[in-house]
Amino acid sequence: MANWRPYINGFKAYLLLERSLSENTIDAYLRDVGKLAEFLALAEYDLSPEKLTVDHLSKFLHSLNDLGLGARSQARLLSAIKTFYKYLLMEDMIQIDPTSLLEGPRLPRKIPEVLAYEEIQNMIAAIDLSEAHGVRNRAMLETLYACGLRVSELTDLRMSNLYLDIGFVKVLGKGNKERIVPIGEEAVKHIGLYIEGVRRRMMNIDPEHSNFLFLSRRGRQLSRVMVFMIVKECAKLAGIEKNVSPHTFRHSFATHLIEGGADLKAVQDMLGHESILTTEIYTHLDNDYLRETILSYHPRNIQKS
Repeated sequence: MANWRPYINGFKAYLLLERSLSENTIDAYLRDVGKLAEFLALAEYDLSPEKLTVDHLSKFLHSLNDLGLGARSQARLLSAIKTFYKYLLMEDMIQIDPTSLLEGPRLPRKIPEVLAYEEIQNMIAAIDLSEAHGVRNRAMLETLYACGLRVSELTDLRMSNLYLDIGFVKVLGKGNKERIVPIGEEAVKHIGLYIEGVRRRMMNIDPEHSNFLFLSRRGRQLSRVMVFMIVKECAKLAGIEKNVSPHTFRHSFATHLIEGGADLKAVQDMLGHESILTTEIYTHLDNDYLRETILSYHPRNIQKS
């Protein structure tokens, strides 16, 4: 595969010596350019920077949107790549800058809304834990954000698919495809509080729904609509004016991990996407590596360290 390291090392020297940027800013630029190199490797494009076209860069931006990366983060990544190609042009490594025609991703759907970590904290803090349903709702929001689940994956979570002692849950995704997703300690703690303090005390659990983790007050599987209502109510109580839905937590999960430094393949695997290009199927990463990604880059875990 093409070796991007000499180009990135030269770019680092340029940012340090000619742009006089701070170490943190330089690291952010290098991470963002590294995402492009990572995407090319995953997509099996054996190309060095001077061989890239607008088409390759557009596909990269599409892949970021498919992963749920927020508009601001996409714009920042694009800015870093434009700066990188400006450097290559200055150094006569390229004759034409492919980013000059790249205004941004032309996407068939709206770039997803993303919550700041502080907004997620405020939503969680707005839940009344003195009520039984509040304990359940806290566990649900923690799980949504900890695992990046779709709302249907959350409502379909089974008691028999929880492996909380080792920090994993088994998820039934689109097309009834199962995947193993790591789950952080904060979500594990609140699921435990819900199971022990609320769920085990319910006397009206419908036998046909007894394996579902999150239950309504009537002892039945929680509906997708109910989860939407709960999330929107929490956003309202937290004073958040964005259009928040359960899927917003999924987009925020992906954005916060990628912004923190997690690689695209790990996030893709945890979200249950088949491919970084959504056309090819890649082998799954080792579960221990996915768990290490959650522990290293997820804000709910970083805050505690």
